[in-house]
Amino acid sequence: MRALPVAELKARFSKVLAEVRRGERIGILYGRSKTPVAMIVPWVPARAGRRDLGLLDGEITVEFADDFEMTEEEFLGSG
Repeated sequence: MRALPVAELKARFSKVLAEVRRGERIGILYGRSKTPVAMIVPWVPARAGRRDLGLLDGEITVEFADDFEMTEEEFLGSG
């Protein structure tokens, strides 16, 4: 992974996106201290369909309330 300051990212945005499409991860540095604040990573589509629950598959049911704000991936620790 490499990192770029915001000014350089803005100047080379199209080229940076091309690198990300090829699988590169790009860190974004902010301010005079060049503090890491974010990362641009390649898009990975979410898996569709039913998730297996491992040893508990078929033994329990997991349901989420309509106002639940955490994704299934975050809840299960894979996000």
